[in-house]
Amino acid sequence: MSVSKESAQNSSPARKQKSLRAEDQKLPIGTSFAYGLQHVLTMYGGIIAVPLIIGNAAGLDPDGISILIASCLFMGGLATVLQSWGVPFFGSQLPLVQGVSFAGVATMTSIIAGGDGLPEVFGAVIVASAIGLIVAPAFALIVKFFPPVVTGTVITTIGLSLMPVAAGWAMGGNAEAPDYGSATNILIAVGTLAIVLILSRIPVAVVSQLSIPLAIVVGTVICLIFGWADFSHVLDRGVFAFPQPFAFGMPTFSAAAIVSMFIVVIVTFAETTADIIAVGEIVKTKVNSKRIAAGLRADMLSSAVSPIFNSFTQSAFAQNVGLVAITGVKSRYVVTAGGAILVVLGLLPVMGGVVAAIPSPVLGGAGIVLFGTVAASGIRTLSKVEYEGNLNMILVAVSLAFGIIPVVEPDFYNAFPSWVGIILHSGISSATLMAVLLNLVFNHIGAKDKDRSDRSVFVAGSGRVIRKEDLQRLLNDQEILAEGDTIKEAKVVDHNGAEIPVVTDRQHEKVVEAVKKGEVKTQEDVHRVIRESDPES
Repeated sequence: MSVSKESAQNSSPARKQKSLRAEDQKLPIGTSFAYGLQHVLTMYGGIIAVPLIIGNAAGLDPDGISILIASCLFMGGLATVLQSWGVPFFGSQLPLVQGVSFAGVATMTSIIAGGDGLPEVFGAVIVASAIGLIVAPAFALIVKFFPPVVTGTVITTIGLSLMPVAAGWAMGGNAEAPDYGSATNILIAVGTLAIVLILSRIPVAVVSQLSIPLAIVVGTVICLIFGWADFSHVLDRGVFAFPQPFAFGMPTFSAAAIVSMFIVVIVTFAETTADIIAVGEIVKTKVNSKRIAAGLRADMLSSAVSPIFNSFTQSAFAQNVGLVAITGVKSRYVVTAGGAILVVLGLLPVMGGVVAAIPSPVLGGAGIVLFGTVAASGIRTLSKVEYEGNLNMILVAVSLAFGIIPVVEPDFYNAFPSWVGIILHSGISSATLMAVLLNLVFNHIGAKDKDRSDRSVFVAGSGRVIRKEDLQRLLNDQEILAEGDTIKEAKVVDHNGAEIPVVTDRQHEKVVEAVKKGEVKTQEDVHRVIRESDPES
């Protein structure tokens, strides 16, 4: 009896630690599905955009495009469940919604134009994703090169690069429609935005946290009253339809198509890694290379299976990161419920038709809040970065510029080889690659003083410590104080009033090592590393 009791006592801290993760919170089923629907409404327009573009490029009739849309909803739902719920080695277990990646649109349309059409696209996706599944763990090791100066830049770029999507929705969604950009559409979007803000101020938790879907419902009802919404075609695709495997023929394989799609996979890796880190920052949970590798494996497994059911490469949706930030609902099971809803939408086209009938300007008004929140979250992360005595300001400036250039001028890279455009046409990928590269050059490679390099990375993190032998020197001339640090009652505190731990050489080495591995995200992580390095301290 004593042995099992002792075992239970020894195992309880691990269970308690796991249960403390914000993303593991379980809400009532009804509440989970309500918030899950909110995620679906947020990304629905994005997830159906790719099959619409690819279907038109392939010359499909409305029935064929309908099959692509249903298939993408179905596989997006399954991929979301795998990513958020997770199984051993697959899934980041974070509140991330999966869907068809925009990164491959240009490549897939090029393959269609010069090859065997959709079968060649599907064959390239299968092989490239299988290769990506193998190399995902190696790619995940770059997490140590993602300190807050990098993640903050990427998160900010994600939000800013999504604003044209919100603007396009607000203008009407379809650039070829005669009313695109009309005053009516803009006013609908502004009205929806106003409803979101009003509902957010209501001191009732359920109402304020569900302000976005409620605003979408109210906006849609108002559009129906004035005849600006059309639900007459929701039954055109029938009530139930299971995605038919290989509905467009068996896949064919081309070396050139596979190589070009693998470049897309690398871009998807960068985007998904950025989204995983971004949502980890918002949820305030530990994200290391192991967790990123599991998330990338889930991406690639879903992508490799998707062509069987007439879908394409899968990746995390950045707009849903903003929804997690604005609602404060961090449970991954909410996203799992959203994945289940997506699966149902893929099986029940009538339900997908209802969601698809929501006027684009209504989605645009909600999107302004969501995407702006992502950018604000990145700015908040950048506020933690130390800019004195280093080149972090240049790093942020150049990386943001590279990320915004393809957003404000989409034709910027048209004169370059197609593979350059595939990588750099995505503002998120451009900013990520530049931020990682400049961080390597400025903060790692060729550092003259190892201690200075470690301190630079350490300051960019969330926690700081001071070695005991430096304390007297600090008290004498204050030469190692950072901007905003003060000395109160023989203790060093930062600009937020938090005490900076004073540590031994051994503890300092352990903390720096943990920072490099990406294991330190908060001041609590610093204290944990100190305790583990010297339990008696």
